Amino acid sequence: MTSGPVAASRAKTRGVVLDLIRAAHTVSRVELAANSGLTPPTITQVVRELMEHGLVVEVGRGTSTGGKPPTLLQLNPRARYSIGVLFERNICVVVITDLAGRPVARTSFHGTELLPPELALPLVASRVEALLGTVGVERGKVLGVGLVSYGPQDQKAGVLLTPQPTAEWFGYPIAHELSELLGLPVLLDNDAAAAAIGEYWLGAVEQNSTYGCIYMATGIGGAVVSAGEVYRGSSSNSVEIGHISIDPDGEECDCGNYGCLENYAGPGAVVRQALATEGLVAHLGLDPLGIDSLADFALIATAAAGDDPAARGLIERSARHLAVGAVTMATLFDLDLIVLAGPSFAAAGPIFRSLIEREVQRRCFAKRAHPVTVVQSVSGSDAAAIGGAVLVLQSELAIVDLPQPV
Repeated sequence: MTSGPVAASRAKTRGVVLDLIRAAHTVSRVELAANSGLTPPTITQVVRELMEHGLVVEVGRGTSTGGKPPTLLQLNPRARYSIGVLFERNICVVVITDLAGRPVARTSFHGTELLPPELALPLVASRVEALLGTVGVERGKVLGVGLVSYGPQDQKAGVLLTPQPTAEWFGYPIAHELSELLGLPVLLDNDAAAAAIGEYWLGAVEQNSTYGCIYMATGIGGAVVSAGEVYRGSSSNSVEIGHISIDPDGEECDCGNYGCLENYAGPGAVVRQALATEGLVAHLGLDPLGIDSLADFALIATAAAGDDPAARGLIERSARHLAVGAVTMATLFDLDLIVLAGPSFAAAGPIFRSLIEREVQRRCFAKRAHPVTVVQSVSGSDAAAIGGAVLVLQSELAIVDLPQPV
């Protein structure tokens, strides 16, 4: 691999051109020069390199504007693959995507939350290997693994900075150990950030828009993307809207703050409210012990979507609290759009979306300047896992000397 400022500049240029080709689906060299600001000779050289690596192919001729019809270029989606792994408190999801970020295989399983890391990570690795074998993806074409999880975390060190699901996970070198097991590079990142950038990569948002993502699984996270770049902050533990205070006199949260949004609107809070409501446990078929908050929350959300009045009341209460977080996020970052992503929005997503959008449009500071739209993720429950794979594509594809696949 070459190094130094010249190589880094060329790598960045290659990444920019490849991203433009991906976003356009089909595009000519002339259009690439116009859209990138790069000179035609530079575009010609970069495209030649991308074609030599098999990442880009020519797919025919475009419409002539008076001279020779331009040759059209397109991404070769089967040239490379990436793996996204969502490590949640209650579930693990593995997704394989092609070079365009489109899922080609997926699996999910429980059990990691019951195991220490030295047993859980080999289980994750075995499921990744099995999925690769099922779809017949060559290892030489796999760029790496995007391991996405809750925070706080130290991404450079590849460790979680939280004692969840158990104290053994705090500070454990989760990214390094999974990399050793798989023999592939592993990037650790935030689940909400991954879900947010996945929306951009899959073309669900405008290229130059500034948008936010509220990600809800077991907990609540957030992310902001501007012109395709995730806002990171000083340690990449940014936009954690689940831990903004909505009640300064509220109970202390595990994070050290008081009255955190997650403790009012998150799945665990909704399940606790349901368990405390007389007759609701039996009515909805909830686990009286409330061990699996995701499963119980899904039961409540499904009943709410079916117009069960008690369940709907719980979901609407959660949505009203989430709207406070959404308004805060939109006001702080002057957003055009808020995406709702994660498994906890799966069943009752329309209830959350309509209520949150109504409050955002009514209460945001910049409402007279522009509207703020609220939508559900195009990736559904797998948004974070797909986004994890996309983060690998974004990072690894800027490398100068990508080897030919074996």
